[in-house]
Amino acid sequence: MKKRFAIMLMVSMVAMLALAACGSGSKDSVNENKKELTAWAWNVNVKALEEAAKEYEKDNKGFKLKVVEMSNTDAYQKITTGLQAGGKGLPDILLIEDDQVQGYLENFPKAFVNLSDKGFDDEKSKFPDYKISLLSKKDKIYGFPFDAGPAGVFYRTDIFKEADVDPKTIQTWDDYIAAGKTIKKKTGKDMIGMDYNNDDGQYRIMLNTLGTFYFDDKGDIAFTSDESVKAMSTIQKIKDAGISKNTSGWDPWVSALANGEVVTAPTGAWFSGSLIQQAPDLAGKWSVFPIPSVEKGGSHAANNGGSNFMIPTASEKSDEAYKFLKYFSTSNDVQELAMSEGGLFPSLNTVYQTDTFKNAGDYFTQDNIWQLFAAEMDEIKPANYTGNFSIAKDEAVKAQSKALEGGDVKDALEAAKKSLANRIQQ
Repeated sequence: MKKRFAIMLMVSMVAMLALAACGSGSKDSVNENKKELTAWAWNVNVKALEEAAKEYEKDNKGFKLKVVEMSNTDAYQKITTGLQAGGKGLPDILLIEDDQVQGYLENFPKAFVNLSDKGFDDEKSKFPDYKISLLSKKDKIYGFPFDAGPAGVFYRTDIFKEADVDPKTIQTWDDYIAAGKTIKKKTGKDMIGMDYNNDDGQYRIMLNTLGTFYFDDKGDIAFTSDESVKAMSTIQKIKDAGISKNTSGWDPWVSALANGEVVTAPTGAWFSGSLIQQAPDLAGKWSVFPIPSVEKGGSHAANNGGSNFMIPTASEKSDEAYKFLKYFSTSNDVQELAMSEGGLFPSLNTVYQTDTFKNAGDYFTQDNIWQLFAAEMDEIKPANYTGNFSIAKDEAVKAQSKALEGGDVKDALEAAKKSLANRIQQ
């Protein structure tokens, strides 16, 4: 028995020595693992990350990036669950859209790495103020700006010409409506596609040009403000003019534009990529003019869409993630690639002087649309999404539905304000 015990003891000691040897020999591999990051992303953002990682790896031996692709809906579910569990199960890098950032910072104030403390404030001048404001809390930056959604009106140049409508005469939404009536009369085409009952994108764009949002700068509900009433009344006027088509959902909206049923799309710059992919045969028949102002002499600048990258504090590789994302967000080459291959309009202002922005390309005609969008970036006003963006949007859509069914705009917005206030208190 003693002999057997002695043999077992020897085996155990040998195993321990072997493990110790493996441990000392794997020190480099442990260090190497610190350079292997994981990111969650979706759509064209995946390729942007992967291509950037290949370039970054050339000067950073051992660096690896695994990008897990999932839908944004799945990503947000997993992110929220992970944050509620103290960061458990989260990757080193998270893609988070503009309208979700403030909610996460508000509900999980210690969940994301403070980039200001790592020196990212030195890069602030390279990005528009509205992006920095969006990603900040108590004057500290918590995210790397990526793509943006400066808005413009994509339009069919051939149909405008057929109807003898000059886009340069469209300065206000009243001008837009008048042009739409002319186009409808002469060509039978609708001016705009809107999802009457599920999305309020045009309302949000108008609010942004007016310098407000669902909430004011203090976080108070702003549905009944003069600006909000003007914006929703304009949406109602577009519907009443008979120049809109109810396009419920993404696919019907894009299809209506691709097949010529609808001739304009007031939306973010990112839509350029969708048009090129969905309607390649229409090359040379699309261009862009500025978003109309709600009132004569008003602002034409608005943002619609955009995303950013954030690092969870739970990541054990936050330093490496910071280095990579700093490179990613401030590299002209990376941002040019994301735009040229994915239609992602960069927040990085140094890119606007590159050949990519000087080249109008073959798809869009007339003026260089990229310069139009770039010139707009510094004019866009910050939107106060707050942590209640999702339920506020739900109430705004309900108010829009009532208005488009012929209801009184002020009554619809007042009801939305009361309902939202009740939901926030629950």
